[in-house]
Amino acid sequence: MKAFVLLSIAGLAICTTAVADDQVLQDFALKNNVLTLQTQKGSIEIRMLRQDILENRFVPKGKFTSVAQPSHAVQLSTALSGMQLRQDAAVLRLSAGQMAVEVQKAPLRLRYYAQGRFLFEDMVSDLSEEGMPVTELTIRPDEVLYGGGARALGMNRRGHRLPLYNKAHYGYEEHSLQMNFAMPLFLSSQKYAVHFDNPATGFLDLDSKKDNRVSYAASGDVRTYQVVAAEQWPQLMEAYTALTGRQPLPARWTLGNFASRFGYHSAEEALRTVALFRAEKIPLDAIVFDLFWFGKEVKGTMGNLAFDPDNFPDPAGMMAKLKKQQVRTVLITEPFILTSSKRWEEAKQNAILATGKDGKPYEYDFYFGHTGLIDITKPAARDWFWQRYAELKKLGADGWWGDLGEPEVHPDDIQHAGGSAAQIHNIYGHEWAKLIAEKTAQSEPKERPFILMRAGYSGSQRFGMIPWSGDVNRSWGGLRSQPEIALQMGMQGMAYMHSDLGGFAGATDDDELYTRWLQYGVFQPVFRPHAQEEVPAEPVYRRDAAKALAKAAIELRYRLLPYNYTLAFENHRSGMPLMRPLFFTEGSSATTQLTASAYFWGNDFLVFPVLNAGQKTMQVSFPQGHDWIDFYSGVRYKGGSQQELTLNTDTIPVFVKSGAMIPMAEGLQSTEDFRVADLNWHIYPVAAGQVQTSSSQFYDDDGKTRMAWEQQAYALTHVTQQLTAEGVVLSVSEKAGKRYRSVSRKWTMYLHDVTQPPRAVYVDQKSQPFTYDKEKKTLRFTLTFAPGSQHQIRLPGLQQARG
Repeated sequence: MKAFVLLSIAGLAICTTAVADDQVLQDFALKNNVLTLQTQKGSIEIRMLRQDILENRFVPKGKFTSVAQPSHAVQLSTALSGMQLRQDAAVLRLSAGQMAVEVQKAPLRLRYYAQGRFLFEDMVSDLSEEGMPVTELTIRPDEVLYGGGARALGMNRRGHRLPLYNKAHYGYEEHSLQMNFAMPLFLSSQKYAVHFDNPATGFLDLDSKKDNRVSYAASGDVRTYQVVAAEQWPQLMEAYTALTGRQPLPARWTLGNFASRFGYHSAEEALRTVALFRAEKIPLDAIVFDLFWFGKEVKGTMGNLAFDPDNFPDPAGMMAKLKKQQVRTVLITEPFILTSSKRWEEAKQNAILATGKDGKPYEYDFYFGHTGLIDITKPAARDWFWQRYAELKKLGADGWWGDLGEPEVHPDDIQHAGGSAAQIHNIYGHEWAKLIAEKTAQSEPKERPFILMRAGYSGSQRFGMIPWSGDVNRSWGGLRSQPEIALQMGMQGMAYMHSDLGGFAGATDDDELYTRWLQYGVFQPVFRPHAQEEVPAEPVYRRDAAKALAKAAIELRYRLLPYNYTLAFENHRSGMPLMRPLFFTEGSSATTQLTASAYFWGNDFLVFPVLNAGQKTMQVSFPQGHDWIDFYSGVRYKGGSQQELTLNTDTIPVFVKSGAMIPMAEGLQSTEDFRVADLNWHIYPVAAGQVQTSSSQFYDDDGKTRMAWEQQAYALTHVTQQLTAEGVVLSVSEKAGKRYRSVSRKWTMYLHDVTQPPRAVYVDQKSQPFTYDKEKKTLRFTLTFAPGSQHQIRLPGLQQARG
């Protein structure tokens, strides 16, 4: 029998139609910090994992539940105390920290709230689809939905039915329903997230039937989801990454420039390429070797996992030469062992391959040849795979690229030690990254591993995975999809999602496309041009005009290194992504929830990528609350205003928030050249009549030691700015951990947008020399201070421009 239920919640009417065979509440108990609801079909367990996180677990009747299966995604597991339960004839009311659940007894419904704010209703569905149990939620009609992993669908993913099956999409452009990261998670514009805690293949339907329903289905009898809620987006990011894990701080060189292509055929070719970078004085930190390092041909050699002796006769010597030039080596690896590879017999003898039902290695064909697949869930296979990495590490390799880890071809009937293909498919790349991270921690406990991966799962960020967006087409359509993918994945914990700069697939030779993509890449998490070799990805091989523009973009990337490294630190500590949607700011309009064509880079930069060929102008809307200063020209624009800007070829539109204080470095050819003692601070005075104070921080450590923050091997500099009746006051203080090697600082301070210089510059009451450039409206002085000290700088009479 179908029943019609009308809910009136905070003045919002939500009409829901109950499913067949409605469940009813038969019994309940709050015991050992778990609320258990008994139904005719099984039991629902609700526990509080944090004040802002609840977990719902449904266990069918007859299932043994005293020991829950470990989650691949979630690291919080302890049920907290403090839940309180009240009831009347029709309803139970559970209070749990900042969260609450209203339990309607018959028909059984669960309504979730956060600080009194309605989130959604769980229909306690008894539906199944394609043999999989369905979890069905009712949401508000006006919610915008994000998440589901990496897709190219527009920022609002409501209305789409998303396959939960990691799958490569070669040559995609502006639309891709299914890609390499299929994560069972959605986030709402109402500032909550629901994570379905099951990696098995299935689907996530984000109201495709336009009936205000979100439904989730995957194989497995026990169904678990977590609800995370917050008042503001930064708090939601913090809570979700507390649930699934935080990204370790990457090595500083990760934020530099990579030389990469498909691919370098010999040591001579690689060394020649690096020599060109150094000769052209284009900064560089790493070189990435694609397939040809282990074989002369694309097909037939995968699985060798050793340097081709003809074209790479002395790999240790090659990598040593690269390291002397401050260039790290990253090697591609794949989980496929071809029958034609040199390791096929070894793989069979060591029983490291996934099998068929007969227990024999499962063999099949795909593009690269006839193959088997390493069983990443089998301990012996993991040990064998790691030994290959250890051998390459001993030769001098610095980082790893895990390709085809969806896995790209994964037969349904293949068997893994850890489960079926359906159970393992979506976590294959996740487990691969976990293997490298854990084994590196054991063998090189001080090292931060570099793990570039094409596929993963919820929580993969805690292993240090650096995801990229796959084989995007080398086209304007391919470029247009990239900000969306990076922004969406950053909201889902994967803050280092980035693209092959310039585009990967196809032989398009378009200098405008190439330079616009690299100019955008300055403000994305990883700067790594990469492409099929018919048209070079490296700027040293491009035509002079494109080379010059690429060089300027790369140099800016290196100037921003101290700012970017601080963003990486903030992500490690709070889960805030480096790229942030416009709606993360307070007071954002409803339209910004649908926008990926502009975004924040950290807290201080507003970025507008140029995404169309031949574009001459751009309509720019400036967020309210602050003035915005053109990063290149210094022109100030009022927050809340709209401007039509004329574009130039040298840069994309980038603006700095008034009150921002940006640490920058000069003259770097490698991140190894970075010196904390010699920085430039670019300070943009707060605007009169707006926020009167601002603050910033700068994080520093040695750039390579694992858990430097946790081991007190860091320095954190705080800078504050206050607009007073007298002028501007700056405060600078440093807190250093006991294991940090401090050095004296001599920083050059630049104040921009100054229309009237101060009467004097006082550092701790002592007059300090300064210069003022009237044409550039820039004030300059030097700040010298000892480690751990603090200083106050007064600038009486200083005035700045008005928007």
